Amino acid sequence: MRAKTTLLALTLAAAFGGFAATAMRDALQQPAAATPPGTAAVPMVALPAAVDGQPLPSLAPMLRQVTPSVVSVHTKQRVRVSPFGNDPFFRRMFPELSQERINESLGSGVIVDAAQGYVLTNHHVIEGADDVSVTLSDGRTLEAEFIGSDVDTDVALMRVKASGLTAIPLAQDSNLQVGDFVVAVGNPFGFGQTVTSGIVSAVERSNVPGVGFQNFIQTDASINPGNSGGALVNLRGELVGINTASFNTQGSMAGNIGLGFAIPIGLARNVMTQLATTGSVQRGTLGVDTQTVDARIAQGLGLETPRGAVVTRVYGGSPAADAGLRTGDVVIAANGQRIDNSEALRNFQGLQTLDAPVTLEVLRDGKPLKIDTRLRALPRDGASFDPRLAGATLADLPEAIRRQNNRIGGVRIEKVAPGSRAFENGLREGDLILAANSGEFRDLAGFRDSLANRPTDLAMRISRGGRIYNVIMR
Repeated sequence: MRAKTTLLALTLAAAFGGFAATAMRDALQQPAAATPPGTAAVPMVALPAAVDGQPLPSLAPMLRQVTPSVVSVHTKQRVRVSPFGNDPFFRRMFPELSQERINESLGSGVIVDAAQGYVLTNHHVIEGADDVSVTLSDGRTLEAEFIGSDVDTDVALMRVKASGLTAIPLAQDSNLQVGDFVVAVGNPFGFGQTVTSGIVSAVERSNVPGVGFQNFIQTDASINPGNSGGALVNLRGELVGINTASFNTQGSMAGNIGLGFAIPIGLARNVMTQLATTGSVQRGTLGVDTQTVDARIAQGLGLETPRGAVVTRVYGGSPAADAGLRTGDVVIAANGQRIDNSEALRNFQGLQTLDAPVTLEVLRDGKPLKIDTRLRALPRDGASFDPRLAGATLADLPEAIRRQNNRIGGVRIEKVAPGSRAFENGLREGDLILAANSGEFRDLAGFRDSLANRPTDLAMRISRGGRIYNVIMR
């Protein structure tokens, strides 16, 4: 169903709130310890007496409309367990001693299209699952069909077939403001459907560690393990976000401390549309390498403030090259969004739709300039990079992996067709291309650019299963 690479298994799904989340979740989703002595408790926020002029003494009327759209998600994954642990030699020597074990996990989901039976949830809720089912609020349990998922935004789409489904109305992102009251609905700890409330603490939050592309809604509504994939709604009962993560430095069993995060519905809707159409998500790129402007760089460029992303390389034939972006230009905003560093520009690109128009505000020789361009997707078939890679499907590293260690760079082999030239050259699904004699690169755009001159001899350094290999491409 999904690529099962060692690389992905080690790092993805982590920072989120379902039982399926692993190591990173322990750093991000955590329970509240007792208030330290001398620390003032945060006062509870009172709900308004009316919405749109209508008295609202209770959330019950709104929730009666919302809760039928929120489902519990049950996943099962079959794994082989050996008494020799992960030792590959003994596992091969004594396969009969391995036993099959079923790992089960719980999460939440939201029905967003009753006619099609579409259910949105988090990628980490269903990652690696062999079987997925959902339980409706009326008690019916239905088998779910996997449509597709996007690890870099943690959005997944499923479909169920049943009559009498209730879809939740979708809100408009632009209407959400800090201070708005919101309600989280999900299946925390497997207790069943549960409701918590709070306010929007921040919007466009993008500094959550260890996560992919992000512009989260931050809320103080309790989001606990099992809430992942559930609904964050406004007081009109409209879906404003998909609950995804909570943050606590003391681990997932420390309690809720009011730092919850949800994927804005606008982003989730865009990803869902691509998944429903093609089963996968394509992203565009400007085709540049950048570096954060620090005090030293600012001084060298004659800038008053060390802020922005300075362009260090423009790839040939890229949107940036076509638009006239140059090495040394400093990007300080994109589509009106402030760009403080290289990470912010990369995050901005990852959240845009294909062919999205982009207006960059740059400083060139200290003078402001606006550059209009569009994001274009790179081809992913190996043959378009070099004939010796024919049969391989290439991809960038998942953003969550790259964020965990910014020194990591490379290109992932997503698939290899059996008998293809890439297969005969020794490439396999899950391989990571770390380096090549064609030139330096950190991502797919850089790798393609390095191969533009079709080197006569092509040697690549490959990481596979924790080991490093040198491969000569013929």
